Amino acid sequence: MLPLAGGHWSPFGVVEHVGRRSGRSYEVPVEPFVDDAHVVIGLPWGADTNWAQNVIAAGGCRMRWRGRTLSLTDPRIVGPDVALPLARGLKGRLLARLRLEHFLLLDR
Repeated sequence: MLPLAGGHWSPFGVVEHVGRRSGRSYEVPVEPFVDDAHVVIGLPWGADTNWAQNVIAAGGCRMRWRGRTLSLTDPRIVGPDVALPLARGLKGRLLARLRLEHFLLLDR
């Protein structure tokens, strides 16, 4: 999926982050909800996933999305009560149906 993510027409993005222990650069494909102020990413494998913890430890990351690179800051784990109102439209309704407990919320 990584080769398809981040492209101009792809609904998927690529989070670029640095390992908090290794210092190595990593990329992970995600399906974000993006608006003018925030990015919401569902965490189906929980809040303790390495890539999410790396982003939090670094205080942010970059994300390739729809042919652009976004600089994202202030990462925090939030619940559906905070994340779902930000994720509007069809994608938001689909995200709500997944019944995830954890989301990564970042500022643009």
